[in-house]
Amino acid sequence: MEFRYVGRTGLQVSELCLGAMTFGGDADEQASHAMLDRFVDAGGTFVDTADVYGAGRSEEIVGSWLKSKDRDSLVIATKAYGEMGPGPNDTGTGRKHILAAVEASLRRLGTDYIDLYQMHVFDDATPMEETLSTLDTLVRSGKVRFIGASNYTGWQLQKGVDLARQHGFEPYVCLQPLYNLLDRDAEFELVPVCLNEGLGLVAWSPLRGGWLSGKYRRGMDAPPAGSRIDQSRRNGANEDWDAYNNDRTWQVIDALLDVAKETGRSAAQVALRWLLQRPGVTAPIIGARSTEQLEDNLGAVGWTLTDEQMDRLTTASPLPTVYPYQLLTRFRRRPA
Repeated sequence: MEFRYVGRTGLQVSELCLGAMTFGGDADEQASHAMLDRFVDAGGTFVDTADVYGAGRSEEIVGSWLKSKDRDSLVIATKAYGEMGPGPNDTGTGRKHILAAVEASLRRLGTDYIDLYQMHVFDDATPMEETLSTLDTLVRSGKVRFIGASNYTGWQLQKGVDLARQHGFEPYVCLQPLYNLLDRDAEFELVPVCLNEGLGLVAWSPLRGGWLSGKYRRGMDAPPAGSRIDQSRRNGANEDWDAYNNDRTWQVIDALLDVAKETGRSAAQVALRWLLQRPGVTAPIIGARSTEQLEDNLGAVGWTLTDEQMDRLTTASPLPTVYPYQLLTRFRRRPA
């Protein structure tokens, strides 16, 4: 596995990031430790979790695994914002909650520092100066090495960059957005901000909950049995199936399967490879539920898609032409 710098920092991470959201849920502690071991054996160093995953259980599992590992050889990322208790200050990115949340994460992870501490969601109730100044204090104290954001809009991310520059606060070094062949809205504002300001992109849900895994085929009238979307439907939620069961999705999947056949790779590997070759992407977050899924995802590294294959996949998943982007395209003066 190769290594990539996170934005303009000197921090290098493996080109795939192992997401720990399934730890303590779909994967028990033993299975989670097995996946972490296999990921490291394959050259992986970058692990992402969050305090809210399993109400802290995911961090605990990563922490129990870390006890027997070389901590400094790994890059451990976690996130804060989620509701971690019944009180009014048990959520958000205000100073009181962040300071309590970071101590709780450090305790669960069994470490004295967090490599990358990310704000999980934009907090519309807290001034951004309060959030950034608190994160700056954590970096200066040594409890956090770098800070990042997740699930921000373009203006929110740019404002965070500008405020940090204005006040001399530690800046965000990366963004963790939803980004995959089916969900490319980040390309409107977020990707350009990251490219312009030198932030890394760590993409979550690179297989869109299984849609890009190869299990889905045109003509299906229901998700595969046992899949995440099938489980969601059985629990009374049908949003994912209704949102993606359309011609654009099947067009993307048709192209994905064609390229997979050409390359002798799995559909999941091709979808991950497409992301790895997109501008600004540092690492997709692979969120496997088993070592078998992880093994397949690891096959996304060590090879490349041709320019023609990249173009074919990108063209199969066009962004909608909405204002003002379709207007600005007409007046573009530099090649895209």
